[in-house]
Amino acid sequence: MNKIKGIILAGGSGTRLFPITKSVSKQLLPVYNKPMILLSIGFMISLGIKDILIIVRPKDRVLFKRLLGNGVKFKCKITFKNQNKPKGIAEALKIGKSFFNTKKILLLLGDNFFYGHGLKDIVFNALNSKKGASIFTYQVMNPKLYGVLNKKNNKYTNIVEKPKKPNTNLAIPGIYIYDQKVKKYINSLKPSKRGELEITDLNNIYFSHKDIEIFHLKEGITWMDMGDFDSYLDGCMFISATEKRQGFPIYNYFKKLSF
Repeated sequence: MNKIKGIILAGGSGTRLFPITKSVSKQLLPVYNKPMILLSIGFMISLGIKDILIIVRPKDRVLFKRLLGNGVKFKCKITFKNQNKPKGIAEALKIGKSFFNTKKILLLLGDNFFYGHGLKDIVFNALNSKKGASIFTYQVMNPKLYGVLNKKNNKYTNIVEKPKKPNTNLAIPGIYIYDQKVKKYINSLKPSKRGELEITDLNNIYFSHKDIEIFHLKEGITWMDMGDFDSYLDGCMFISATEKRQGFPIYNYFKKLSF
């Protein structure tokens, strides 16, 4: 696999977790026995990604630096850039434009947790796709809450954000892979009604060019968006139960860490 860089979006206000996020970034909250941001870093390192940019709020930067430093203790390189206001997921790619000088980049939302058998193989295949973008799907019970893969004439055509009448139950989780064309496409994005650069709009540009590949996260793979109280608690309990049962951390690199 060609060298890949990673971007973790850890900005945002974490409003769904107020008041506990009034004074600290959501991605610094403990998930059982480790800060949430380490789950994202562990996932990237497990994929062999060792050059990571973390997008943070300016007021949180010193706290992330205190925890992570420059990444040397994680055997990777970590750099930071500020997102001054929460202006959408796609803005992370705009902020990280100069960082992205490789063939592909993996963008990960810092409050999304992925784990399970076969996960790495699926992501490796996506990173090596000949298409310009790769997205993932996950079957959910209530697709109205998510960006959802839309189907027409038995073909996947685009993504619809929180549709009233979804025609699939395939949600799009917070992991995306893009090629260098994304630099051009993000410049053409217009802010949505909520004033953000929407990742759905970006993905739909790739759909319009038939330059996107879809990978399905199948049974046995866990995806959690830990952005609200219930899902945050679910994440804590899942990691607690998994690590206690198997007797070692969910990512091997955690075994060697000392703070």
